[in-house]
Amino acid sequence: MTADHRFSTLLDAARSGWEQRSCEDSLLSLALPIEGIDPLPALPHLANTDAFRFLWDCAPGLSLAASGRCQHLELAGLRRFELAQRFCDVTLGRLIDATPATHPQARAKVLLAFSFFEQSDERDPLPSSVPSVQAVLPRWQLSRQGQRGWLRINGTVSDIADARELAEQLWLKTRELEAPPGGPPLQTSAPIPIPGRLAAKPWQDRYRQALDRALELVNEAELHKLVLAVRQTIDLEEPLDTLPLLQRLRHQQAGSCRFLWQRQKGDAFFGASPERLLCLRGDNLRIDALAGTAGRGDDGSQLLRSDKDRREHELVVETITGRLQQMGLNPWHRPQPQLARHGLLTHLHTPITADAAGRSALALAEELHPTPAVAGLPRREAMAWLRALEPFERGGYAAPIGWIDSAGDAELRVAIRCGHARGHRLDLTAGAGLVRGSIAERELQEVGLKLAVLANQLELRSALWQ
Repeated sequence: MTADHRFSTLLDAARSGWEQRSCEDSLLSLALPIEGIDPLPALPHLANTDAFRFLWDCAPGLSLAASGRCQHLELAGLRRFELAQRFCDVTLGRLIDATPATHPQARAKVLLAFSFFEQSDERDPLPSSVPSVQAVLPRWQLSRQGQRGWLRINGTVSDIADARELAEQLWLKTRELEAPPGGPPLQTSAPIPIPGRLAAKPWQDRYRQALDRALELVNEAELHKLVLAVRQTIDLEEPLDTLPLLQRLRHQQAGSCRFLWQRQKGDAFFGASPERLLCLRGDNLRIDALAGTAGRGDDGSQLLRSDKDRREHELVVETITGRLQQMGLNPWHRPQPQLARHGLLTHLHTPITADAAGRSALALAEELHPTPAVAGLPRREAMAWLRALEPFERGGYAAPIGWIDSAGDAELRVAIRCGHARGHRLDLTAGAGLVRGSIAERELQEVGLKLAVLANQLELRSALWQ
């Protein structure tokens, strides 16, 4: 098919989509196949006047870059999962896909980012920067799985001229992305130097008192488990460019999903999550129970024999399966955990599967968040203690992030191994699961290893984190 014929076909699709409208202002979606374009380095080329950017990089699985807001929702407070699901259903239900893709990875997607708590804490100096839920139907969506890729544009159209303009913009952007790159590729061979300094004393000094109290709670059986987090703030001399860091993490954390949620220019939440909160394909539901951690010098054999780590892991598995059963589902998992390696860290991992029986992705997410792997047990009491013991607002740390597509399929990750860069400030956050028998020094070491997942990419001295 010649280029002229392809463009003519695209214009015909736009016209056909316009004719299917059911109201004066309709949402129109157009897509074109685009081969071999890596969404991660291509993300800056999708930029427009809206500073919103998103990256979901599970390569060699699905890699997705998006920018701009066609439709969006931000909420604070209760019923956020229900209202976000309603926004997804209404928005994707209104969307006229004039070039329906045959590949699931190419479907139009609503992007989602939640905060850990429903409502922000007054202790956070920047509480308004993290709404309790953000949902975005992006203007541009570039997806790839293997070598197959698709570029999609979404827009509001009020007349046939708008539909034609949308098709023209998609055609020109496709040609631009397929042209040979004009600049050097992202560098991945070395850590990224970021001139900066610690904004406060090392995290160990602030963590120890809260850790001692948390250990009392679990050893005296007031709590079965508590996942206490720590935050280290770095003052940067210049704002952080997250894309080279995420490109490097693709190699250093190959088993994780790299993510970026840039709400506005100079405000980037990013990381490499090893933990899947849920994956929904039709009614096929998969959840990852991930708890129990070992670092250098352990090939996993010590981890499998550790009573403390096995007990911590079993609590997570039992709680997730129990919540699914309360929803009337029949979860299944293998009796023994597997080992999951993510860079220098090794985790105990149990995949849990179930038939979702028609339940929506966010109805499931509401029941599952937060898992005991990032909060504790009992859930309500653990959440209250996290508020009392952690001297910062978690924001997006350990909260769901991901997407829902036009068929209702979804994937949400737990936002751990993450950082939040706001102007010249970078916050790194990590936590450790405490159960009866936990040893303070070992928990300090585990938190240091988790902070180092990002810190080591930034050429910071490891002594600051371990």
